[in-house]
Amino acid sequence: MAQIDNPQEALLWALRELQDYDFKVLKFHFQSTILLRGQGLARGELEGLSRVDLASRLLQMYGAHEAVKMVIRVLKVMNLLELVDQLSHFCLNDYRETYREHVRCLEEMQEEGVNHGYSQLLLVAKPSPGSPALEHELKVEALFDPREWPDQGPHTVVIQGSAGTGKTTLARKMVLDWATGTLYPGRFDYVFYVSCREVVLLPDSTLDQLLIWCCGDKKAPVAQILRQQPERLLFILDGYDELQRSYADRLRRPGPTPVEDMLHRLIRRQLLPTSSLLITTRPLALRNLESLLKHPRHVHILGFSDDERKEYFRSYFTNEEQTRTALAFVQGNDVLYKACQVPGICWVVCSWLKGQMERGGVVTETPSNSTDIFMAYVSTFLPPNDNEGCSELNRRKTLKGLCSLAAEGIQHRRFLFEEAELRKHSLDGPSLAPFLSSIDYQEGLNIKKFYSFRHISFQEFFHAMSYLVKEDQAQLGEESLKEVNRLLNEKKQEGSEEMTLSMQFLLDMSKKEGSSNFELKFCFKISPLIRQDLKNFQKLMSSIKHNRTWDLEFSLYESKIKNLVKGIQLNDVAIKMGHSKEKKSCSRNSLSVKTSLSNRQKEEQKCPIVDKGNRAGTQMEALMETAEGQGTRDNDGGSSRMGSTEKGPLELKAGGGGEA
Repeated sequence: MAQIDNPQEALLWALRELQDYDFKVLKFHFQSTILLRGQGLARGELEGLSRVDLASRLLQMYGAHEAVKMVIRVLKVMNLLELVDQLSHFCLNDYRETYREHVRCLEEMQEEGVNHGYSQLLLVAKPSPGSPALEHELKVEALFDPREWPDQGPHTVVIQGSAGTGKTTLARKMVLDWATGTLYPGRFDYVFYVSCREVVLLPDSTLDQLLIWCCGDKKAPVAQILRQQPERLLFILDGYDELQRSYADRLRRPGPTPVEDMLHRLIRRQLLPTSSLLITTRPLALRNLESLLKHPRHVHILGFSDDERKEYFRSYFTNEEQTRTALAFVQGNDVLYKACQVPGICWVVCSWLKGQMERGGVVTETPSNSTDIFMAYVSTFLPPNDNEGCSELNRRKTLKGLCSLAAEGIQHRRFLFEEAELRKHSLDGPSLAPFLSSIDYQEGLNIKKFYSFRHISFQEFFHAMSYLVKEDQAQLGEESLKEVNRLLNEKKQEGSEEMTLSMQFLLDMSKKEGSSNFELKFCFKISPLIRQDLKNFQKLMSSIKHNRTWDLEFSLYESKIKNLVKGIQLNDVAIKMGHSKEKKSCSRNSLSVKTSLSNRQKEEQKCPIVDKGNRAGTQMEALMETAEGQGTRDNDGGSSRMGSTEKGPLELKAGGGGEA
């Protein structure tokens, strides 16, 4: 098929390809009102028309795209299937541009699009079991590069990372970059983004309906998309761990729902076996996912590098003085600076500091862990935060509503909520933008609004708080025991041993300093019964080995920094071999390593960690050791603040500097 740029040319090309007899038969079929669904041409209109004349007549009557579809319909009846395939391929490519435009417009409509202040994320490829290869940094462009993955077969890439490490942002950015032609040019005809959180809204659990949902177009040529070159399709299944089931469905049907079943068949390669898959998930869901996969490639997402953290602050704040003030405050607190490796926490920290700036407040607190960071954010933005009458009573009511909504969702694996459900918990969605986000879903002629927590980590945080604020306090002991038993079972099965984020938040709150901070910020008095349950929970958790959320990302990043310093896995390495002329028999080699390190990494390079006999820890190692030590603290809750450097209160001002 010649190079064709528009449907008019495609139509004329197809008519010219017909033999004279076939052209007469085609004109005969164009008289059929049944075949053309009531839009046939009269016999007198067709007599004597040349191929160019017929093309002009069809374009005038139906328009370019519909005219091509009409010709395809007639060619199928004539059994000229080769010509049908060639013309259909043009239509498919033409719709691809329509879909690309849909993706671009959809992203522009987002209030916080991925292009706004996007920062690069660190990806580390995990070698296959038994492979001699080492873990190494990987670029997004190489995720589906056959040279990066030498084994044969359809590509399945699993990107794993704890909550907030940037999986969803990366997935959405990949789709947008494909749509703008900057990622995988010529590799994929279509890249479909599927939110496992939102896929439950599908009216029908079929692959066709899934594509219509992704395209946002009921007239999308899904049959052609699926039939022609499925190996040029990429499905991004984002948030496998959030694949939810309604409580009613779980009671009615213990097995997988139709939507789950359809996605499981796609993952197992029972549907579209030659297509490519990219799946993002938190580590806790890996065991369940692994049972569905065939020859997956595993990639860890580690979050921000040192330089990208600073770049994120520069893009978040609106003027230079705000940026300098916030960055100086965070760099002066090791806990905050380390936590900002995780993009989700970095956003929480920036939002909290900006909220304090806009209120002209003075920040006197020095968070000792991620739980303190979330607590500071919630206390800053929990409405109403003014001096109205009964303000404290309303804050308590709002907090209890958020906690009960989060707990109900976590217990029943639900992450989307209708407006009626918010009202049941005495919550007003539009006034809770710091904690909840909304999506509009068209159901027939009606538009239905759904809410979710801004991030899963917020839902987990409020779930943890729910044990401290609810009146029925009988569940804490039972839930904490379940968590301990789960960790013990995973340890026996050599699993991840990572506790849920809810339990991590609760464990931090159970310490004396954490519970006092909670009572002070939210004016809630924790009952003696709950305090005793918290102490029991602490004792149980101290008896078993467990990993905190984000431990893996911190340790892998630390390992990456050490490898940089040692000269392993470096980019732009220059090796100079010099042979001594005086001692040819025992010549010595000199090694010169050149690389680009950030200022923070250059400082670490001065540490004597290269000497195997005299290993000194980097600043990151010291932080990790202190963090791990928190798990063995005594019950009176003493805190080492993870090596944080307290410099006293810092006044934050919103004004002053010019726009960045």
